[in-house]
Order: sequence, then structure tokens, then C-alpha cells
Amino acid sequence: MNTDILKLENQLCFPLYACSKEVVKKYKPFLDEIDLTYTQYIAMMVLWEKKTVNVKTLGKCLYLDSGTLTPLLKKLEKQNLVTRKRSQEDERNLIVTITEKGEALKEKAVTIPEKLGKCINLSSDEAKALYQLLYKLLDNI
Repeated sequence: MNTDILKLENQLCFPLYACSKEVVKKYKPFLDEIDLTYTQYIAMMVLWEKKTVNVKTLGKCLYLDSGTLTPLLKKLEKQNLVTRKRSQEDERNLIVTITEKGEALKEKAVTIPEKLGKCINLSSDEAKALYQLLYKLLDNI
């Protein structure tokens, strides 16, 4: 029986996992400056774009479940970056809206992608190709 398939070096999942972990680690000092975790940052990115979103849609955008989003959104609300309210049309829907303070934070965060780009040694063509491959993989899972 050939067990080479079980070697870590032969797994696609491992470099994806390790790269993800290392990239998120690179974000940490920049996110510490604006008092956000990585997961809070990506949630804020959606809110900077959409301004108001229900939790279900936010979860789909971020590939996160409500069990992960609920404590994250509570912390963002405690920081006065978002508000959470039940929809008047359907109380099962929780609506998240960015606050003025949350919107103002975008001005501090706008430099983060460029700072991170300097930490990752990829050409713009390599970064674009990787981005396309990763989204192709996400779309096919």
C-alpha cells in the first residue's frame, strides 16, 4: 500500500492553512494600531462597503457562521463601531449598521493593504494569479 498521499508535503490543505495563518499574523501589528482583530477587520471591510447588512449576508460574505459572528459583532458594538437591531419586517433578521465612528476608522485602515503588501514578497502578477486561484477554489468547494 502506497501511503505517500498521507505525507504532509503532498497535501494542498497544509500550505493553504499555513499561509493563511502566517498572513493573518502579518496583519496583527497593523490591526493592533486600530484595535481590531483580523476577523473584526474583514467584517468592517464589508460594512465599509455596504454600510448596512443582515448577519446572514455578512456570514456568507465572510464564510463565517453566526456562532462566530455574534461575539465579534457584540465587541464591535461595544466599541461603538456598529449597531445591531432586529429587522422590523422580520424579527429573525439581525441588521448590522456601521456607525460614524466605524466609518471614521476606515481612514486609519486604508493604509493596511499596502503595508501588508510590502510584507509579502509577490509581484502584482503573482498576487493576482494567486487571488484568482484561491477564489476559483472557494467557488468550487
